[in-house]
Amino acid sequence: MAYHQSPYRGPPHINAPPDQSFLWNIFQRVDKDRSGVISDSELQQALSNGTWTPFNPVTVRSIISMFDRENKGGVNFNEFAGVWKYITDWQNIFRTYDRDNSGFIDKNELKQALTGFGEQQRYRLSDQFYGTLIDKFDRQRKCQVAFDDFIQCCIVLQRLTDVFRRYDTDQDGWIQVSYEQYLSMVFSIV
Repeated sequence: MAYHQSPYRGPPHINAPPDQSFLWNIFQRVDKDRSGVISDSELQQALSNGTWTPFNPVTVRSIISMFDRENKGGVNFNEFAGVWKYITDWQNIFRTYDRDNSGFIDKNELKQALTGFGEQQRYRLSDQFYGTLIDKFDRQRKCQVAFDDFIQCCIVLQRLTDVFRRYDTDQDGWIQVSYEQYLSMVFSIV
């Protein structure tokens, strides 16, 4: 089986939520237009991936879509608290597996991270596939992924796994689908 059967919705919870007044101050600084909603562009400008490059806009949109319960194209203060915790938890995981403190995760570190998610989710994938993940999510072409791309990699891998599980009724890591079912699977996450 290529994945552990436990449900998974995000990074393992590591930290308790920060003080609400602390978060409110951050929220107000990020909400540049004072709309009461942080847009994807406002969030992107506020986030740092540690590489002095803009945070991956695809990752920002993915995070916003996970927390935007009203489909307004951004997050209000209550939703922002969830975004903050989500990103902080991912940051702690990233730092744990960025063993050389380079600000990037290489193929071996990525493998350790994806096989070390504890009871939440374990991926057992080939070394060749870890290379494929690096190729796909390495925007800077350094054979390693930055923090924001690591989050995106994990989000995409989880979405693909969720869709696969719907068809893997006996949970053995194998499915048989028609071409149209395959296309439906792919388009449900694209």
